[in-house]
Amino acid sequence: MSSPAEKYAQARASRQHPHLAEFRGLYDFGLDGFQVDACKVVEDGHGVLVAAPTGSGKTLVGEFAVHLALQTGRKCFYTTPIKALSNQKFSDLVERYGAENVGLLTGDNTINGEAPIVVMTTEVLRNMLYAGSRTLDTLGYVVMDEVHYLADRTRGAVWEEVIIHLAESVSVVALSATVSNAEEFGDWLTAVRGDTVTIVEERRPIPLHQHVLVGRKMFPLFEPSPDDRGVEVNKALERLAREDWQLSRMMKGHKGKGGRRPRSNNRTPSRVDVVERLDAEGLLPAITFVFSRAGCAAAVQQCLDARLSLTTPEEQAEITAFVDAACSHLPEADLHVLGYYEFRDGLARGIAAHHAGMLPTFKECVEDLFSAGFVKVIFATETLALGINMPARSVVIEKLSKWNGETHANITPGEYTQLTGRAGRRGIDVEGHGVVLWQPGLDPKQVAGLASTRTYPLNSSFHPSYNMAVNLVGQVGRGVARELLEQSFAQFQADRAVVGMARQIRKADDALDGYRENIACDRGDFMEYASLRRELSDIEASGSKARRQAERDEIMTSLTKLRPGDVIHVPVGKFAGIAVVLDPGRMTDSDGPRPMVLTASLHARRLAMIDFTAPVVPVTTMRIPKSFSARNPQARRDLASALRSRADGVAWHQEKRNRSQPSREDPRIAAIRDKLRDHPCHQCPDRDKHARWAERYLKLERDTQNQRGRIEQRTNTVARQFDRVCEVLDVLGYLDGDEVTADGKKLKRLYSDLDLLVSECLRQRVWDGLDAAELAAVVSGLTYQSRLSDELPAPRFPTQRVREAAATMSGLCTDLQQLEREHRVKFLHQPDFGFSQAVWQWCNDASLDDVLGEMELAAGDFVRAMKQLIDVVAQIADASGAGPLRDTAREALDLLRHGVVSYTSITS
Repeated sequence: MSSPAEKYAQARASRQHPHLAEFRGLYDFGLDGFQVDACKVVEDGHGVLVAAPTGSGKTLVGEFAVHLALQTGRKCFYTTPIKALSNQKFSDLVERYGAENVGLLTGDNTINGEAPIVVMTTEVLRNMLYAGSRTLDTLGYVVMDEVHYLADRTRGAVWEEVIIHLAESVSVVALSATVSNAEEFGDWLTAVRGDTVTIVEERRPIPLHQHVLVGRKMFPLFEPSPDDRGVEVNKALERLAREDWQLSRMMKGHKGKGGRRPRSNNRTPSRVDVVERLDAEGLLPAITFVFSRAGCAAAVQQCLDARLSLTTPEEQAEITAFVDAACSHLPEADLHVLGYYEFRDGLARGIAAHHAGMLPTFKECVEDLFSAGFVKVIFATETLALGINMPARSVVIEKLSKWNGETHANITPGEYTQLTGRAGRRGIDVEGHGVVLWQPGLDPKQVAGLASTRTYPLNSSFHPSYNMAVNLVGQVGRGVARELLEQSFAQFQADRAVVGMARQIRKADDALDGYRENIACDRGDFMEYASLRRELSDIEASGSKARRQAERDEIMTSLTKLRPGDVIHVPVGKFAGIAVVLDPGRMTDSDGPRPMVLTASLHARRLAMIDFTAPVVPVTTMRIPKSFSARNPQARRDLASALRSRADGVAWHQEKRNRSQPSREDPRIAAIRDKLRDHPCHQCPDRDKHARWAERYLKLERDTQNQRGRIEQRTNTVARQFDRVCEVLDVLGYLDGDEVTADGKKLKRLYSDLDLLVSECLRQRVWDGLDAAELAAVVSGLTYQSRLSDELPAPRFPTQRVREAAATMSGLCTDLQQLEREHRVKFLHQPDFGFSQAVWQWCNDASLDDVLGEMELAAGDFVRAMKQLIDVVAQIADASGAGPLRDTAREALDLLRHGVVSYTSITS
């Protein structure tokens, strides 16, 4: 029973925060201190940032904002970074508050969008803000789950846009993983949103124990220190690491020699060993992070081949029935293609994979069965760690490095924390377990460093885009838009960095005072003497630079004089040899004109100044047919043949510059040398010592001056980038001062990464005349990105019209990229048409087997790529206005939405 004092405290708290008291009654467990504190802040009308470990229950604070909105007659938007998380949160809230009170908006789904509680992806809210949607009326709360996603390079800007543009009357409840600069982020939220309280919880609600599995033996990563004042790395693990190192040295020493090779001591456990060991220790269910899709599939197969089964016959029957029901919508013909029966067999035994390449339906089955306790082991890529709520008793990390798209890199402390954060189910487990598998060369101290560092910094990735610019200018004009962008977290962090730089300058000024003492010379003013030496060095260096610049200017001038039909010699580079000029290039290019040429070896390419070592002198000219198209292989062959005939017999030469005449010495050099010889410090016996200190002084002084310049540049950096974006839009006619033109209003509706290219394709009617399947095929180039980093084969195009439209888009993108370079911005990348053939086949009712075989795509990748394509085709239909293109785009949407692409687990 509670004491009278405790009863009084509870009654007082209920009077001060009645909604929180009611909310606490909805749960059969007590709330943690940080949850109570955060909910009180929300009920008091403040914004709140909650930074807490994975699995600590911070989403409960978001759920309190939902409860508060319903109780006070206002709306609450619950935003998430990914659709899967939105779907899960929608289901959770429907179960608690009823379908009539909860809606869902993800792009794929629109369910009850005017409900008082709406779950949505952050992009949907951003779009609503720019459109001035009436749905925003009576909005009282916005929950931003996983707000640390604003560090994401490609999507992070959306979070900052939303935070900046939400009405002041809206309370923001920001939920973040534990980040090391939570207070800095909270300070920014206060600066742009008003009073925001930052609550940091570093304690995990369930203790996490760290282990290393060596063979079939489990070692604790840490052990008590000898003085019992803390913990240190397990000495047994350090001894094993030394033994491994010595054995590897011995094996290297015997390599290639006649002696007997030492036996390898393989201590890395197999995947089957890992599962059996965890099962024996009572540490299932477990998630094993493999970092490779193929590795996940192989791991499941290895367990099945070993006849592992972690479920009872009764569980197997329930699992099979559940999976059959969940997948009943899938066409029978597709089941074998999707590996359905092998997938179901693994689930029935309690074993599954989870990665982005899986069909969404399959992933949902895995998630549901794992959450229900039927699946005991999941082999997953790291995408699971960033997704929906799927805690386990144990988390296994196979390796401490992963492929990042360019190289194998060690995982960071933040990634390690995120992965192991899944270990320990609240309300089920009393402790969680993180297990690292022993690998050759593993350093236990490195593992300990990862396990001990629990936080990582949150850095802004914000940048103003073309779509953002037209929306902002249309709403508030350029001046106010610049002021808004100066409120971004990116600018806030830049300004904070200036404080540190200023501190470095003050330290440098103190050091310069000390240098002056060592420079002092009794013969005279040594700084004056050192300045003369530096001036002489600078003049000599600038003379060399001037000569190089003069050579560059001559080359640039010669390039500006080229005309179509000029036959030139390309002296260096991949395309060296004779070539005919097709197009001299843009005269406004700050890097010099880039002439388009056709070489004798049939290459049609734009050259750059780097391809020329001397001024270009045409040796002859030739006629280029008016009908010539560089995209036509036969036309290229015909013109190259004519080029070789025309050039045959011409005396090839490069105009050489006469370098026999010695260059005149700058008269300033002789004068300064005379001054140095006459200076009293020139005869000082300690001249070299003083000179060394003077060089240090002058270098530090110059570096400090550069640092001051960088401080100046950091101020208003985001606004300056916005100005450059607006300049591009001015040139193209999307903006006219503070006015958004008719074309600009179409751009406002386009949210693709290649928004400007989409808009230009609309404006220049690139897609007119295509049928629906052809439109879908060519638009796929705007959304698809090949996963392989190696050089890919040329894309296959289903029809000539698709080929021509794709070539026009690529050329248009090249021109836009050139314009970007002139204005020092870089957003666009070349479209990738590697998906176009598969899209066209899908629109023409090809089987899933044929389409996946055509691309060698995983089913999940195919569905995800199709969903991204559908988003952009829908934007095109919206932005193009009434007419044939809109009709074609809508027909394309119907053709795309069938089979596995049309299915969604959320139904209205």
